[in-house]
Amino acid sequence: MTTMRFAWFAGLVALLMAGVLSPTPSRAAMDGRQQASLNEGWRFQKGDTADAPVVAFDPKDWLKVTLPHTFNGADGADGGGYYRGPGWYRREFFTADGAAPGRYFLQFDGAALVADVYLNGQRVGRHEGGYAAFRFDVTARVRPGRNVVAVRVDNSASPHIAPLGGDFTVFGGLYRGVSLIRTPLLHVDALDHGGPGVYATTVSMTPERATVRVTTRVRNDAPAARRTRVTTRILDAEGGLVAQASSVKPLAAGATTPVEQTLTIDKARAWNGRKDPYLYAVAATVAGVEGGETDAVRVPLGLRTTRIDPDKGFFLNGEHLAVHGVNLHLDRPGVGLAVSDDDVAEDFRLMEAMGANGLRLVHFQHPAKAYDLADRAGLVVWTEIPFNSKVGYEPEFLANLEQQLRELIRQTYNHPSVVVWGLGNEVYAADEATNQALAALHALAKAEDPSRPTVYAHCCASDTDRLTTHTDLIGYNRYYGW
Repeated sequence: MTTMRFAWFAGLVALLMAGVLSPTPSRAAMDGRQQASLNEGWRFQKGDTADAPVVAFDPKDWLKVTLPHTFNGADGADGGGYYRGPGWYRREFFTADGAAPGRYFLQFDGAALVADVYLNGQRVGRHEGGYAAFRFDVTARVRPGRNVVAVRVDNSASPHIAPLGGDFTVFGGLYRGVSLIRTPLLHVDALDHGGPGVYATTVSMTPERATVRVTTRVRNDAPAARRTRVTTRILDAEGGLVAQASSVKPLAAGATTPVEQTLTIDKARAWNGRKDPYLYAVAATVAGVEGGETDAVRVPLGLRTTRIDPDKGFFLNGEHLAVHGVNLHLDRPGVGLAVSDDDVAEDFRLMEAMGANGLRLVHFQHPAKAYDLADRAGLVVWTEIPFNSKVGYEPEFLANLEQQLRELIRQTYNHPSVVVWGLGNEVYAADEATNQALAALHALAKAEDPSRPTVYAHCCASDTDRLTTHTDLIGYNRYYGW
């Protein structure tokens, strides 16, 4: 991304603490969509402060922090007796007059366990669940000049929010990045459960060609109906065009609609694990037929087939693959779950040196960097939601599990490394509530993504308990000698 391309946005958003905006483009940023990091210049206070969202409040006595940050970096290291409660984060940014009409979103890559977000004294949203990314439309609250963001993050245990148990620390804080996104009025949907709004599915694949279906969710926030052109390009690893499709669709004001397109790649190259983790890219653009700004989102595409045989094991692109790997928690001494991209990359280098070709990301959704690196390394990944150890007995708990599963699937759907959806881990109670939850989660996973199997990690009842009947696969956890 060139400096010139970001020049107008540099005038739009200025980071108060640094004095100058250093915008960080997202992996999906192109043309009319811009994304600026808000990771620097925060103030933090542990505990509750009633006036924290008030614009006139002065947090000068609060701790200066840079994201990612957790307030359990020290006391959460031993897994017990750590602080579970609220903390406040606050920072400012500036906007200029005269910006082109558009939509503005605050994106949080991870905040545990509950986040209440305020902009200029008004609450713009609440997110329950500590491990998925989420966005809020803040267009109505952004104003020229000084803007104040305040976030109350609370990692207190709640009977309505997973996880309810587990032998790991629930690190509190804004432990992943925060950014400000600006899109044109006609744009790829930015409020699709934190997902990219563009989803690519390999329909069929032979040595001669592959057929790919791409669904792009298009949103029209203009005051009038628009004739919308959606153009989808598939690019090879060098950026060369290998397939293209274009569609025109009328879209009413305030409407969101999915646009499906089917593309064919001749002489397609498979994503073939560690042997050859070849990646294409899908670039979807949205613009009005009459002209105007173009929004664009780019997502990874790996062409591969998977199959799991109960007698013969795992098959990748028709060939048997003996999977050997590790379970991964990303916490580090002193920083807990607030790891950097360099920390994540170091873990993947260690796995590569070990010869691992499989990875279970436990026991919750991991940062985007982990899935990117798994794609590039050719690892096959089991990723899961934090339905761990204990079940909740109120309907809000199941609703939260379903929310976290939907977020996980939408946000990681395009990663070829992801081969199974994990629905739970070692839930002790083999009762009706647990069985109903697993059945509901399996149904949701199949509705969201029929192409991948579901799995449950089982340990704590008989091997043939009813708990083992809901998912496509079962992992039997064994603790020999314990």
